[in-house]
Amino acid sequence: MHIGIDVGGTNTDAVLMDGTTTLAAVKHSTTPDVTSGIVQAVEALRDQHAFGGGDVEAVMIGTTHFINALVQAKRLAPTAALRLGLPATRALPPLVDWPQPLVEALQARTYLAHGGYEFDGRPISPLDPEELREHARDMKAAGVRSLAISSVFSPVNHDLELEAARIVGEVLGDDVAVSLSHEIGRIGLLERENATIINAALRELAGEIVDGLTAAVRSHGIDAPILLSQNDGTLMDEDFVRRYPVATFASGPTNSMRGAAVTSGLSTCAVVDVGGTTADIGLLIGGFPRETANEVKVAGIRTNFRMPDVLSIGIGGGSIVDVDTAEVGPESVGYRLTSEALVFGGSTLTATDIAVAAGRAQIGDASKVAHLDPELVERVLARIAERVAEAVDRMRTSPDPIPVVAVGGGSILLPDELPVFGVVHRPENYAVANAIGASIAQVGGEIDKVTVVEPGRRDEIIAAVKQEAVEKAVAAGARPDSVAIVDFDEVPIPYLPGNATRVRVKAVGDLEMGAR
Repeated sequence: MHIGIDVGGTNTDAVLMDGTTTLAAVKHSTTPDVTSGIVQAVEALRDQHAFGGGDVEAVMIGTTHFINALVQAKRLAPTAALRLGLPATRALPPLVDWPQPLVEALQARTYLAHGGYEFDGRPISPLDPEELREHARDMKAAGVRSLAISSVFSPVNHDLELEAARIVGEVLGDDVAVSLSHEIGRIGLLERENATIINAALRELAGEIVDGLTAAVRSHGIDAPILLSQNDGTLMDEDFVRRYPVATFASGPTNSMRGAAVTSGLSTCAVVDVGGTTADIGLLIGGFPRETANEVKVAGIRTNFRMPDVLSIGIGGGSIVDVDTAEVGPESVGYRLTSEALVFGGSTLTATDIAVAAGRAQIGDASKVAHLDPELVERVLARIAERVAEAVDRMRTSPDPIPVVAVGGGSILLPDELPVFGVVHRPENYAVANAIGASIAQVGGEIDKVTVVEPGRRDEIIAAVKQEAVEKAVAAGARPDSVAIVDFDEVPIPYLPGNATRVRVKAVGDLEMGAR
């Protein structure tokens, strides 16, 4: 058996799974400290289906801890950004486009040093060890506790980042956590650097969170490995999370989509995940979320790490309804739904009240919405269906029909048939699809690099990059015999000399269960 947990802003969902069979499923209010909510959710699972600590082989958790810390600019470590690229890149220093409150929250310091490569591996300038030591002494004096090192075109050749980390480490010692950009982002320098700085700022918090989650699970006598969900629908172990907390940012929508795939049996479909505040719409291609091709803004910061392509609209179970216009949202009562909605004795008309009045849900006291005008109820539900259909239409990439799967507690707001798309699939346990998605996630590894494809050697070079991705997946905890290449992209770069080609490979495999 294994346990899947998804911590959302409103609810913490948990499932006890035997393979792909759901043995128990619970929804519990997310607590301010999050960890006690997980303890209570696991207790509720045990009440539904008794199990011993030794019966559980793995615990998979999707959490909003880290993105919330960044958005709220809280619990971030004093961080420095060191870029290797002089004499180039001076015009746009690190943190150039960051919101000022976040820069202040990081107590951020930035440094430019010599180094970096051209796209084809030719050095821009050699490292200057004394320059790096001087920067490191300044960081130490300023009380920096975490460091992000980025270098121009480090995904092509990361030797200089490793050497710079070694040199500054001699001055800073082991107490300063170092994040290297080639391990985190893709080719673009500023976006990759930003992602690395975010990661560095969250490193201390990652240690605290992982310790807290571990304590919560171990308190139930469960000695199994604890794994956290990544943005791309794969898992990472505790050590990986301590080093790369930024990889958890989009795990919520990703888990819902993966859960929708396994519970509906559809590997290619549109997924509508309706929560308390928003409806998130994404596309599943071959069982995995389609990744966005654009830069991703997180808390107002441009980044380029792996994120699913998700469109969010302000429709959820707690969305406030305007009686005059029949519009829903974007304002929401959120986690206060159980005190402010009409069916719970409150005074605010919410989308949940509309669903109860229409007979789509049995929540709270239905008599408290019996007075609602049936015409208003119909208009509101029609408007919700229309807006969701528009959003799904915007997300699809071809006019071909695509099945629509509805998950999340708020999906009671959707009709049985959606305009243009037809039947809406509501799989069993749709309300906890996100926790199911966490529980069935696999382990992956991705390589994204620019390489020079020499005449006659293409197959050999591509095979080497694919093998790198496979090895990365195995290192992350995948069972070697289960790893397969699930995504491959090869794009020649015509404006650069020497057959420069950008190659991106993603490998995914099943979790090595029972690994202690």
